[in-house]
Amino acid sequence: MSVLVKICGLSSAADVEAAVDAGANAVGFVFAESVRRVLVEQAAAATAQLRNDVRKVAVMRHPTADEWRDVLLTFRPDVLQTDIGDFDALDVPDSVVKLPVIREGDAAADGDLPDVFVYEGRQSGAGVAVDWQRAAEIAKRGTMILAGGISAANVAEAIATVRPFGVDVSSAVESEPGRKDPALIREFIDAVRAAEIQA
Repeated sequence: MSVLVKICGLSSAADVEAAVDAGANAVGFVFAESVRRVLVEQAAAATAQLRNDVRKVAVMRHPTADEWRDVLLTFRPDVLQTDIGDFDALDVPDSVVKLPVIREGDAAADGDLPDVFVYEGRQSGAGVAVDWQRAAEIAKRGTMILAGGISAANVAEAIATVRPFGVDVSSAVESEPGRKDPALIREFIDAVRAAEIQA
């Protein structure tokens, strides 16, 4: 069982290098209201040397059409991650993968699920775990990237319980809010890879 790992809330080329060197499959940059919010130009510069096999994710929430267009043209993401309802009002080219966010308690979790989706709590980046038993039921019906409150200490349990396609981490790999720690990133990804062997 190979689990996709996304490291979210990066802000610099050094963050990107630490994530990629540790084995991340995707790197996320936040363009929504958050302590981790970055300028579009800052994110573009940080990923200028990014390898083609690592996905570059624009993380937004309720963006306007103009905000999305700026991110699309300047950052040039591989993936747009935003709340599931936001896509109705956005023009997303076929070259960009849509990654809808379904939040715990959303009615969308009970209906037809998107091909791939992020499942997390009501508030992004807060380090609060969702109900893993409920998440496991939803994960049986779709391709879930699990987010919220996952750390090196509990990711093995999260993977064993939910059996997600991928995991998404932000606050648990920081030395302080908004500041990524290369050692914590590596510890987290090592824990994921160890959990794969047990799965």
